[in-house]
Amino acid sequence: MSAQPSTIKPVPRNGASIRIRCPAGCQLLRQHLDAVHFAVITNLLYADSAARQGAETADSPACKRGYRVLDDACCGCEESSMTALSSICVYCGSSAGGDPIYAAEAERLGRSMGAAGIGLVYGGGSIGLMGIMARSVMAAGGHVTGIIPQFLKEREVMLDTAHELVVTGDMHERKRAMFERSDAFVALPGGIGTLEELVEMMTWAQLGQHKKPVLLANINGFWDPLVSLLRHMADEGFIRNGFEVSYLVADRVEDIVPKLRAATSAPPAKHKATEPASIPIADL
Repeated sequence: MSAQPSTIKPVPRNGASIRIRCPAGCQLLRQHLDAVHFAVITNLLYADSAARQGAETADSPACKRGYRVLDDACCGCEESSMTALSSICVYCGSSAGGDPIYAAEAERLGRSMGAAGIGLVYGGGSIGLMGIMARSVMAAGGHVTGIIPQFLKEREVMLDTAHELVVTGDMHERKRAMFERSDAFVALPGGIGTLEELVEMMTWAQLGQHKKPVLLANINGFWDPLVSLLRHMADEGFIRNGFEVSYLVADRVEDIVPKLRAATSAPPAKHKATEPASIPIADL
């Protein structure tokens, strides 16, 4: 199910009224709009160019991507090719885990995303860390998109209060849809399904299929064994030159959004990164 064009009511901005038609996530407007209004207007994504054209007005200036605003502000794409962080795909468990810190930190991450006007793309369930994440984003005014395969609707108890629900035919379609709707990926603690989704995004990056940032939310040191394993793979020589992939690690939830914003707004690197924190993934 794709979002449809909607009428966007004027939103106060420094005493003036503005309506934005740019779903790219306008960094300039972010300085002037409160988090709830920003979350609402930036998550009204138009499904295709025809829908966008139907939403445009003759007196609104267009930015380079073709989106329009009823003001002199824009998404900044005339000046920069940077990608705005408007949605994060969060992989996490359908269980809350054995330590209460996992649930507490998942809730904190959700609230920080909602307050920052960043939408959540996730697996669509209502239980465990998945449900905690989704409800906390919505409680803070953020937009939630749940994507779930038909056969898991009952097992993971689909969250029917999400703003947008997409039911797919299988797991492959689900993962592709989650990828396409997200600007970055975060892995909270979870089980083998969470691990599989995380490693697949790292592998796609390794093979040059995307440049979106991937971050390990290392709550309570949960991902330390994986980091050690990747280091071990590198030390043992199961790496090919040119197939490295850099990923991010955040030990504190409050660092996740800033790290991803920095990663998505940085200009493309012109040479291979040499930071010590960049750990090559195995040559698959």
